[in-house]
Amino acid sequence: MELAVFQELTQEITSECFFMTESQQEEKVIQLIDLHHFIECFDSTIKILSYIHHPINIIKHNGSTKGILFYDRNHCTLPDCNASEEFKKRNGLSELWFVFVEEEAVTDTAHHLDCIIENGLDIFYDKIFLFNFFQSVIQSFTVISQNND
Repeated sequence: MELAVFQELTQEITSECFFMTESQQEEKVIQLIDLHHFIECFDSTIKILSYIHHPINIIKHNGSTKGILFYDRNHCTLPDCNASEEFKKRNGLSELWFVFVEEEAVTDTAHHLDCIIENGLDIFYDKIFLFNFFQSVIQSFTVISQNND
């Protein structure tokens, strides 16, 4: 992201989110940086439709409106899946994506898979990714439920 674009978007957050605390505004800026870098790495044709008023970012991808939720387990709590599902319905989203954001290289994804299974993320989210921010690497998770018939 170019510095001028970043400054413009940061100013937009400051003016639009005047009701937020400094800490909340900082989280929103981090969300915006994650979103822009994810788009640069995943598909630069993605268009951002909304990011200010909710933790779920609304995008246009391949002609469909989708939502992306970024989760950094070191800085925030796991979001309420039911609230995310309600947001998806209320905003007419065709898909909802969940993105684990990591700053360090990840060689073992067992704890991510455990989190997905324990919290039923694969039930509520259509796609789940692991995004290594500094290495600009995106990995897709596929969780196969085991049926014990």
